[in-house]
Amino acid sequence: MKNSPSPSDEMLKVKILHRYDISPPPDSVPATTLPLPFLDIPWLLCCPMQRLFFYDFPESPSSFAQTTLPLLVRSLSLCLRHFFPFAARLVLPLAPPQKPHILYSDGDSLSLTVAESAANFAELISDEPRGATLIHPLVPQLAPPCASDGARIGPVMAIQVTLFPNKGICIGVQFLHVVADGSSFTHFMKSWASIHKSGGDPTCIDSDDPSPFHDRGVIKDPNGLEPILLKDWWSFVCPSPSSSPSPSPSPTPPTVADKVRATFVLRKAHIDMLKAQILSQLKNDGLDSESDPIHLSTFVVTCAFIWVCIIKSRDKEHQCQDQLSSESGNDEFCYFVFVADCRERLGYSIPLTYFGNCLDICFISEKRSSLLGKSGLPLAARAIGRRAKEVGTGGALRGAKRWIEDFKIANDADVVMVAGSPRQKVYDTNFGWGRLRKSHMVHIDVSRAISLAESKDGDGGVEVGLALTRVSMDHFIPLFEKGLKSFMPL
Repeated sequence: MKNSPSPSDEMLKVKILHRYDISPPPDSVPATTLPLPFLDIPWLLCCPMQRLFFYDFPESPSSFAQTTLPLLVRSLSLCLRHFFPFAARLVLPLAPPQKPHILYSDGDSLSLTVAESAANFAELISDEPRGATLIHPLVPQLAPPCASDGARIGPVMAIQVTLFPNKGICIGVQFLHVVADGSSFTHFMKSWASIHKSGGDPTCIDSDDPSPFHDRGVIKDPNGLEPILLKDWWSFVCPSPSSSPSPSPSPTPPTVADKVRATFVLRKAHIDMLKAQILSQLKNDGLDSESDPIHLSTFVVTCAFIWVCIIKSRDKEHQCQDQLSSESGNDEFCYFVFVADCRERLGYSIPLTYFGNCLDICFISEKRSSLLGKSGLPLAARAIGRRAKEVGTGGALRGAKRWIEDFKIANDADVVMVAGSPRQKVYDTNFGWGRLRKSHMVHIDVSRAISLAESKDGDGGVEVGLALTRVSMDHFIPLFEKGLKSFMPL
């Protein structure tokens, strides 16, 4: 893989054709206030989620305007009847003890922008490295909150449909994580796609997939985590009495201009060989035992391998820039953060279609020197595997009261986070235009996260999306390729 040149200004432009405000059908949703259970509160600090869906679409602009666009608008409105929180507003009080909440009023809407682009569609959907800014014009703008009645109130979702005439189409979505996790968002997208594919039949989602469950009261808080997390959130966003809360950091800092994006695919054969190599090395190092067997899932080995490659590439970048002293830097801790769906792991019944955040946030730390050493990969796999196994065996929400404090520590350190999951089956999002060609999670450009999805080839592999500095990407690519070759038989 080779880094492509930076995109020109012309390639980055899109032509705005239409703007719509899309609401659920009139009188279909009553005014509703949704509280934020403790599982939502940490995500108030998260930057907005941004995802792009690319499809082949060999139609002209006139054909799109006459047939596809009206159906997209109608099907989105029908879908919002079930997923109305995405048309609602996030209410952020200016001071405690008031609590943030989601408020839907009749007539509330989300913004839908329709645009046209002359960019190279084939390049946008490729796995090859390219400037991160190339795909940013495909992401809709989310209007900032405004002051009203002692609070800051703003939209939670915006959508942009971009047409590449006679070539393709992209649906871009930006939304606030505090409203919904990846599972809830995927449920929304697949429901919208199903209604559109059916020609606008809203009953298709009732037969194919149950409606979302909106009762936040189903989430229990026996350990009193809500006041703890709320207090930590207020301390984080309002360090002084004169300041006011902000829902998230700025989503587009200038550093994106120096980022390079690429997709790396781990085939099932790669993953199987990684598992075998890690087990063998653990046994040789005396780190594997029958009393504490390592948990080696596809998720674990993928994350461990990518984490170690990123740490090594950043280390090489710092060495080139003389920014890392050999001893003090290597003694620092590096952090890895992932989430686990808890809908079936909290010891009480939570519907699988629960709409909101139902995630355990898992923090892993290892010394940089350990990850850079010869046993870095098995150590990373053991640490990630142990925490993943704990979540699945009754240890979900361990350390939840420290979530926001842990975020502070990780944000000030060398951290890699995980966005997305192969289990969400994003490539099954079918609008009737054929199989999804590519999906990008754009916010990884600013969040220091990697994105995970199932391989679009359906071979049991994993797609990993990365956004690194140009120098770090130049080091990552050979580390990744060399690592896979060393695990594969000749």
